[in-house]
Amino acid sequence: MPSSLPGSQVPHPTLDAVDLVERTPRNEGTSSSAPVLEEGNTDPWTLPQLKDTSQPWKELHVAGRLRRVAGSVLKACGLLGSLYFFICSLDVLSSAFQLLGSKLAGDIFKDNVVLSNPVAGLVIGVLVTALVQSSSTSSSIVVSMVAAKLLTVRASVPIIMGVNVGTSITSTLVSMAQSGDRDEFQRAFSGSAVHGIFNWLTVLVLLPLESATALLERLSELALGAASLTPGAQAPDILKVLTKPLTHLIVQLDSDMIMSSATGNATNSSLIKHWCGTTGQPTQENSSDCGAFGPCTEKNSTAPADRLPCRHLFVGTELTDLAVGCILLAGSLLVLCGCLVLIVKLLNSVLRGRVAQVVRTVINADFPFPLGWLGGYLAVLAGAGLTFALQSSSVFTAAVVPLMGVGVISLDRAYPLLLGSNIGTTTTALLAALASPADRMLSALQVALIHFFFNLAGILLWYLVPALRLPIPLARHFGVVTARYRWVAGVYLLLGFLLLPLAAFGLSLAGGMVLAAVGGPLVGLVLLVILVTVLQRRRPAWLPVRLRSWAWLPVWLHSLEPWDRLVTRCCPCNICSPPKATTKEAHCYENPEILASQQL
Repeated sequence: MPSSLPGSQVPHPTLDAVDLVERTPRNEGTSSSAPVLEEGNTDPWTLPQLKDTSQPWKELHVAGRLRRVAGSVLKACGLLGSLYFFICSLDVLSSAFQLLGSKLAGDIFKDNVVLSNPVAGLVIGVLVTALVQSSSTSSSIVVSMVAAKLLTVRASVPIIMGVNVGTSITSTLVSMAQSGDRDEFQRAFSGSAVHGIFNWLTVLVLLPLESATALLERLSELALGAASLTPGAQAPDILKVLTKPLTHLIVQLDSDMIMSSATGNATNSSLIKHWCGTTGQPTQENSSDCGAFGPCTEKNSTAPADRLPCRHLFVGTELTDLAVGCILLAGSLLVLCGCLVLIVKLLNSVLRGRVAQVVRTVINADFPFPLGWLGGYLAVLAGAGLTFALQSSSVFTAAVVPLMGVGVISLDRAYPLLLGSNIGTTTTALLAALASPADRMLSALQVALIHFFFNLAGILLWYLVPALRLPIPLARHFGVVTARYRWVAGVYLLLGFLLLPLAAFGLSLAGGMVLAAVGGPLVGLVLLVILVTVLQRRRPAWLPVRLRSWAWLPVWLHSLEPWDRLVTRCCPCNICSPPKATTKEAHCYENPEILASQQL
């Protein structure tokens, strides 16, 4: 829907404000040169000043200095503690979604007729990753099926692409925590959107190319043929070591049971672990022989009297996996949202004055000419290294998005950091594949390499040439729309990660011809609208007079204003209303000429 397309003669303030995003400065470095609006409001695309309004250190007495030091220590501890509980809540949230949907995910993966369709495979990867909230789990299921020869490498490629797209839902959810402030939400949501837009654009290019030429499959075969492999390497597990003491007191799942559900060997046993070892041998964290309801299923298993029970809240529970999953989902979401809000508040409090300036300067620093381009590539390496160390792209992106919202990281610098995170999460999968059994290692490694080459190709496409860094202006544009119409973020989540993938999956069940007959015209219409929009903005003389503007369409087809009035009336307690703005800011948004003059 061309909701914010230029050339419309209908005087909607929001459309003009959205158009102005293309005229904003592209350099989002330090805020020293940021154009400051009256009453202290800055252009939302420049990093705010983050001034320190507290009393200078030299003017404080001894008691005041002690209070400030104690307050700083408490804030640092609160920030670290909130981050720790946030990471733990992500782990529990992943367990909740696995309890709710892992068996369904296994049933989906087992349908080889559907998986033969590349679009269906892509959609399945998106849905399953959004369902289990863990790209590692989804990719592990794919690796297990390929290693067990239940899925071909060629059929796994679209699924891996979908897994890459589905993992960007976490950063979008995190950005919603800053929806109370218009400027913060605009920056944070654009940061989360740039991740998803990059993944989708990469899929749009590489999926047809892979279907026609099997490029990634052949490239991974060449890499495996040239490599000297040594089985048995183990991936580092830094975050698990830190979070296990707490998360394993809440719930423990049988990881092998999850894998068996994908390979067609699932039983009716619960995914909740009940037994963690025996009295005669060390505890096995991933033992798959004992469920919560039923005896051991492995050969040579010991008697029940010799088993050691696990220690977590749901040991021996009579609740079903669905009920436990719902309880964990509600609790983890509550803790996650609370931690996010607290992290944002603490960051706003801590990042002031010199501290903010130093952090911002280090993160957004560029090398002098002619090496200015080098800073972005170092950011890619930094994102890859940090994600590899954390073993979680979700945690890394969830840390970057709030920092963008408070104005510490610019969108231009966050983009390469997020691209590096995509690379970092694939290296962990590579090491995990090296730890596979020798007879399955090559297949597992090939799938992991395909994931790596997919993200590397995306960087070559959408970052190597500055003119092709399309996700950045698209994310800026999307951020402006969601800042004005907050409900668009929820619609984006539902459509992008649930409804549209479900619709495509349903069409794929009817056959490839039906999918092409319905989806082909829709995709063609979208491409036509994009082409006309670009020509309206860049070369309007090339278009017929009628197509130089969308004003001839009904208002609800080229403006979000009617939809906004409808959604606002339907939402309780004004939760869909835009974030509050100051009187001066609202005046600027209602008068685009004022905003344009301030920006220029």
